[in-house]
Amino acid sequence: MVAALVDRHRPTRLVVCLDLDWRPQWRVDLVPTYKTHRLAAAPSFPGEEEVPDDLTPQVDKIMAVLAAAGIATGGAKGFEADDVLGTLATQESVDEVVVVSGDRDLLQLVADEPNPIRVYYVGRGLAKAELYDPAMVAERYGVPADRAGEGYAELATLRGDSSDGLPGVAGVGEKTASTLLLRYGSLDALRRAVDDPASGLAKGMRAKLEAGAEYLDRATPVVRVARDAEVIMSKTDELPATPADEVALKDLGTKYNAENAVARLIAAMAGQQS
Repeated sequence: MVAALVDRHRPTRLVVCLDLDWRPQWRVDLVPTYKTHRLAAAPSFPGEEEVPDDLTPQVDKIMAVLAAAGIATGGAKGFEADDVLGTLATQESVDEVVVVSGDRDLLQLVADEPNPIRVYYVGRGLAKAELYDPAMVAERYGVPADRAGEGYAELATLRGDSSDGLPGVAGVGEKTASTLLLRYGSLDALRRAVDDPASGLAKGMRAKLEAGAEYLDRATPVVRVARDAEVIMSKTDELPATPADEVALKDLGTKYNAENAVARLIAAMAGQQS
């Protein structure tokens, strides 16, 4: 996958971002149901993420391959990989950024200013990957075009996300959330409209938003990707033209029966300089 991404986008800098805390306590304190469905059911593993038996060894192999290739990794204590992506993307001031993720939550990062940020959504695989800019997010999800990234985060807050244990405001789905955000311009303006009898907000919707007010207070910072995490990098993010240790990288390819994948990665790294 990294080889394919390097071939397509020709980056000069690349970071693989890590979950150092998959379920940060500060998010759980705000919304206790956050990712609870992913907790192991076995009493011997209370509070731990349910992890497939074959996943942890794969992570170790990936880290070894990245180190031998000379590809940087980054993580932040107390934060998820999404927060690392958000921090690195929004703090970049020189190069255009392409965030690669299979999680639509990252669409909130799209921006044209002050530095272009695009999201390469790979949730359906690389063959169907789509490169999102603010205009595409606005069109696809029905959020205000002048603040598409922020609008997507607000849409997600209102509608909820069962995959993350976020229930959303009862009775407000994606289409309704889109209609409200397009009408009022932002979640803050919508919430002000709830308290304004002259706002024209329908009685039933006003009641739903009033009932969901505490949830919105708590869920808003949970849904928003952090932009100020203290990221620790394994090395500089410059993507080298040759592996840091090509012999070790090829040995790992042989050991893990991934010779072809390693060869593609080496070729892609060399080709991105041309």
